[in-house]
Amino acid sequence: MSARPRVEVMHGVNLDQLGRRDPALYGTLTLAELERRIEREAGELNLAARFFQSNHEGAFVERLHALREDADAVVLNPGAWTHYAWAIRDALEIAALPAVEVHLSNIQTREPWRRVSVIADLCLASISGHGADGYGEALLMLRDELGDPS
Repeated sequence: MSARPRVEVMHGVNLDQLGRRDPALYGTLTLAELERRIEREAGELNLAARFFQSNHEGAFVERLHALREDADAVVLNPGAWTHYAWAIRDALEIAALPAVEVHLSNIQTREPWRRVSVIADLCLASISGHGADGYGEALLMLRDELGDPS
C-alpha cells in the first residue's frame, strides 16, 4: 500500500447526467462538482481519490479488472447496473478490494426493482439516500478499514 491509500471512486451509467437529472432524487451537484467535493474529503482523510465514470458496462467491468494494480479500495455507484449487472458483480469479486456501495437517492424507498443490489454482499456497506454525504461516509469507512497511514 502507498503512503496515502488509493481509493477509486467509480460512477456508472447516467451519473454523468448529475445536475440535469431529477434534483429531488439526485441533488443539484454536477458530476464534476461531486468529484471535487469527494477529492477534498478524501484529502482530509489522508486518502488519494481517483475517479472513473462510464455509461458502458464493459468499460466499467474492465476498470474493475485493472483496480488491483491501481487502488487499495473502491467506492462505487454503478447506477442502474446495481440491480442486475452480474458481470459487474463478478468483476468486483475479481478485484477483491474493500468496497463500499453508494447511491445518492434512497433506493430502498423507490421502485421494487431498485431495492435489489447484486453487489451488496461484496461490499463493507451500502449507503443509500444520504446524497453527496454518502461518499464521505464511504471514504471514512474505507479509511478505517485500510488503517490511517499517518
